[in-house]
Amino acid sequence: MGHGHEGHHHHHHDHGVAPHGRTQRRLLWALVLTLGFVGFEAAAGFRAHSLALLTDAAHNLTDVAALALSFFAVHLAGRPAHANKTYGYHRMGILAALINASTLGFIAVGICVEAIRRFDAPAPVEADLMMTVGAAALIVNLLTAWLVSHGSKEDLNLRSAFLHLLGDVLSNVGAIAAGVGILLTGLNWLDPLVSILMSVLILFSVIRMIGEAFDILMEATPADIDVDALIRDLMQTEGVMGLHDLHVWSLSRQHRFFSAHVMVEDMPVSASAILRDQLTAMMAEHYRITHTTWQFETEGVCSKGLYCDVGLRPLS
Repeated sequence: MGHGHEGHHHHHHDHGVAPHGRTQRRLLWALVLTLGFVGFEAAAGFRAHSLALLTDAAHNLTDVAALALSFFAVHLAGRPAHANKTYGYHRMGILAALINASTLGFIAVGICVEAIRRFDAPAPVEADLMMTVGAAALIVNLLTAWLVSHGSKEDLNLRSAFLHLLGDVLSNVGAIAAGVGILLTGLNWLDPLVSILMSVLILFSVIRMIGEAFDILMEATPADIDVDALIRDLMQTEGVMGLHDLHVWSLSRQHRFFSAHVMVEDMPVSASAILRDQLTAMMAEHYRITHTTWQFETEGVCSKGLYCDVGLRPLS
């Protein structure tokens, strides 16, 4: 090879994921059920003068957003990349998540303000209606969580929606508890108290969603990847003499990318292909990175790029 360069790109396709059509149908059913219930719960909340029910309806909008984004992502994943969009359409879901999260954040803050105002003058609450609707919400969220759970172990997009719905099951339990408390004690301020607690839950979800979307758009390293450990694993691979211009980023939770210049001994192309496959398998197994690009070099042509001196050692 001498001073020359050789680039290898390897794309590993995941298997075992539920077919797109079946997954989309399950997501669509979950979306329709949740959206219909949001309208029902909001109407019941106004009738019962229950801010907790209205808050839970707003919280269920986060389910609608999460399910819609998951449906959107599954739909777009089936569309091939082309000359104008060589990465495909995966980032559209991230942009939508950023917009939805920001909107939900404003809703949660508004609910907190209204709840604080109601502490001064608690409105009478129909606790029995509040408990009935809360129980119905619990059933709907359990059903939609079951629908989305199929395939969630293999698909990070579905897993995020499933965990989102599971979190809402807990908020439903909170609304029911508030209804029981009001029925037993007559303390109407329990309703705005539960509203504040659920709004805080929404805000935590919003902050995480915005932070993750921002990191992906900034092409940051995925949070669960230890770059130092990754470099050590690469450098301990027989045949690897040094690394530079190393980059780790993602297009979405599912699609992670890696590229690096790798210094190796002078070897035939066939031998470098064996090394490439070994490195690629390690990245997929240990770091869930399935899109890798390797550029093999035999001399230190490092150009002061990012991580230019990472793991570099003289050739013997």
